[in-house]
This record gives sequence, structure tokens and C-alpha cells, in this order.
Amino acid sequence: MRILHSSSYRHMPWKNGGGVTREIAASPIGATFETLDWRVSLAGVAEDGPFSLFPGVQRTLCVTRGAGIQLQVGDGQATLLDPTSEPFSFDGEAPTRARLVDGPIEDLSVMSRRGRYRHTVKRLIFDDAIQLSTSAQSSIIYCQRGSLLCRAGNESGELRSDDSAIFDEPTDLIRVVTAQTAEIHVIEFYLSAVPAAQGAVDRSPGS
Repeated sequence: MRILHSSSYRHMPWKNGGGVTREIAASPIGATFETLDWRVSLAGVAEDGPFSLFPGVQRTLCVTRGAGIQLQVGDGQATLLDPTSEPFSFDGEAPTRARLVDGPIEDLSVMSRRGRYRHTVKRLIFDDAIQLSTSAQSSIIYCQRGSLLCRAGNESGELRSDDSAIFDEPTDLIRVVTAQTAEIHVIEFYLSAVPAAQGAVDRSPGS
């Protein structure tokens, strides 16, 4: 387990130059937009406009702060996303346009390269302790709000809002404990040849 504090996230411009992204993690390390296998990042959206195109990439978006946005993907019906919405997935090559509902927002963006990896994203809210297990090749716990203790094996680390924990191999038992209401996103990356079995969640309290 590695703890990633928000102050260490890499700042980089959007692919289309329309904003700035804080990159939480990417594979392989140092990957460009064209060579990434997967990527997790945070982006601030301050005005209406088009999203960058990522051919061959599957995307999932979660609004983490702000009133929300309406996403128009291709010719489909516009979808309203706000901080209470479930993760929204779409094809990276599809022309996508965002319209702000009421002022700037921040979103959590997850990408994986089709044919190499696939991903799942789960949003969890809890106020005591939960247990997670995953068979993913890599997984990330992003703390959207709250303060929590994350334990895996003999390792432990504290996460505050915007911090993350990353696991570089399948992990049988991850325990996440909080003394207040916390909200996290659990992101899992699987090799595309391996079925993406969902990580198990146990909401029972305990130590």
C-alpha cells in the first residue's frame, strides 16, 4: 500500500489545452496520453466546452465538488451529474460536451485502454468501518471527503480529503476506518483478458 497525498499529485494541462488536471496515478509511470494503460486524475471545469478525445479509451467520470454538469456524449441524451450521482462511463473517442449547472466543478476521471485493461469505480459512504478485497492488478482508494485510516496487512496510513491509497497487486483484506462520515471512490483495474470480478465490501463494524 502506498499513500498518495494531494500535494504530491502531478499538475498537467488537459489534452485539448482547456484546463489543468491533477494526476493521481497512471500506468505505466510517465505515460503520455497516447501510451497510457490507465490513469486516475482530478480536473477542475470552470466553463462550458468540449472534452478531450481519447480514442480507444474507456472513461468514467464522478463529480466531486460543485453543483454539477450536464454531459452530452455523441448524439445521446444529456446526462446530469452532481456529487451524489453514480459513476458515469462513456467512450473516450465519442465527442463529449459539458455544460455547467451553476459555477465551476471538480471531477474524478478514470481511464483505461481497451484491449489492455478494464476498470470499475464504486462510490461508498460510511461512518464506521468497511472491509474491501480485490483481485485487481491495481486498485486505488480516493478519499473524497472525511478523514480515515486505511489498513492492509501490516501497513496503515491516514487519508484526508483528496488523498489516495494505491495497491499494486490483488489484496485480500483492506480495512478502512473512520470516526465520522466519509466518502470514498474505490477504483479497480483488471487486465482485459481477466473477468473483472467486483471487489467485496463488508460494512460490518469491528477492528
